[in-house]
Amino acid sequence: MTTASIGLIGLGTMGSALALNIAEKGFPIAVWNRTTAVTHQFYAEAGSLAANIVPTDSLQALVEAIMPPRAIILMVPAGKAVDDQIAALAPLLSADDLIIDAGNANFHDTNRRAAAQSGPRFLGMGVSGGEDGARHGPSIMGGGDRADWDRIAPVLTAIAAKAEDGAPCATWMGEAGAGHFVKAVHNGIEYADMQMIAEVYGVMRDGMGLPAGDIAATFDHWNGGVLQSYLVEISARVAAAVDPLTSQPMLDVILDSAGQKGTGRWTAIEAQHLAAPVPVIEAAVMGRNVSARLDERRAGEARFGPAPRRLSGEITVETLEQAMIAGKILCYAQGFAMISAASASFGWALPLPEIARVWRAGCIIRSSMLNDMAVALSQDAGRNLILAPEFSARLEATVPHLRQVVAAGALHGLACPALGAGLAWFDMMRTARGTANMIQGQRDFFGAHGFDRLDGADVHHGSWGNTQG
Repeated sequence: MTTASIGLIGLGTMGSALALNIAEKGFPIAVWNRTTAVTHQFYAEAGSLAANIVPTDSLQALVEAIMPPRAIILMVPAGKAVDDQIAALAPLLSADDLIIDAGNANFHDTNRRAAAQSGPRFLGMGVSGGEDGARHGPSIMGGGDRADWDRIAPVLTAIAAKAEDGAPCATWMGEAGAGHFVKAVHNGIEYADMQMIAEVYGVMRDGMGLPAGDIAATFDHWNGGVLQSYLVEISARVAAAVDPLTSQPMLDVILDSAGQKGTGRWTAIEAQHLAAPVPVIEAAVMGRNVSARLDERRAGEARFGPAPRRLSGEITVETLEQAMIAGKILCYAQGFAMISAASASFGWALPLPEIARVWRAGCIIRSSMLNDMAVALSQDAGRNLILAPEFSARLEATVPHLRQVVAAGALHGLACPALGAGLAWFDMMRTARGTANMIQGQRDFFGAHGFDRLDGADVHHGSWGNTQG
């Protein structure tokens, strides 16, 4: 029997793809699934890669098939299933064996598991790229002890996606739940990217009256420029697809209610705890929640009538492209600022330039713009991305177009919550004296909370009965 260099538990869609990727890269892998028939079917369908796969029928057999010190990847649903699997494995493993949770775990759970003092070693690992990424090269974000990452890094860098410069899109992010935290922010940005694309799709469809084929051609054209990315690429393909049952555009037969697994919501919630504003991500989560309220939306249209929607020629696809560029920069700037805030709050040294590099290939938000973001963050990781020369210049050129799109959307009933949230954040970030002085006055009036003064005077409460005549 082949002695495996690594093990994997959970042969669902992602687990099977990742196991084949590992086997293809020349690493013998032992696999186990709770349903034995699934294990044997996986092995039977592995073809020539079966030579590097050791199917096992029990956890004991899985452990015995792996060369010590062992490393075992868990590809099981997040939450209780991970805890149950760790509890079942722990008595079979030595203290220097390593369990790797590669699911979509909440980073707080990963922190808790990493802090456990008894049992084997533990590593949390964010994996992005879907089934195709897992099979042919995902983006991998590791979190835990650096020595544990280094131990399995040869396998993980071999199976990871490679950027254009050949660098593997896999790296250690920091201690404990750092890897799963970075993966969560990735997913939050993913929500926002998808929402902004959906919003400009809505402007083209409802505001400009463009058919799906023209929208597909527009996205395809954008994918050849600054907006080159996986999500814009697949949006072109989605818009171009035809339903075989009705011969209509596929988009025209899909119910407008978007699902979610909760990772974007985690990002929005954690951002509130960190006092790190990510309004574009929050708007995207809100958009998905509203999309699910079909009956209420239908009742709303019946009561108030449909919005006017149709534009009068003031918006072009070129304007939309520039608005998307601005929205994308603002969204990513918020995401990286949130990662920076987490680094300070949790005592992590999260490597922002490396995070941008790891996201360049393999993951869902991969895009050409991340190359420039990695450079800007390398120059000054503590600077907000909107202030980096490359991106401040782009924003100067594109924000006027974003303003046109958001304004036209508001006037014509074309909802653009994510694009609008990005614009509002930008306007606040470029305003040296905002309006929070009114909020501070209100707080002092009703709660005597006090405030700081511009003139530095040592008076921190207002004389609210002393009013102007």
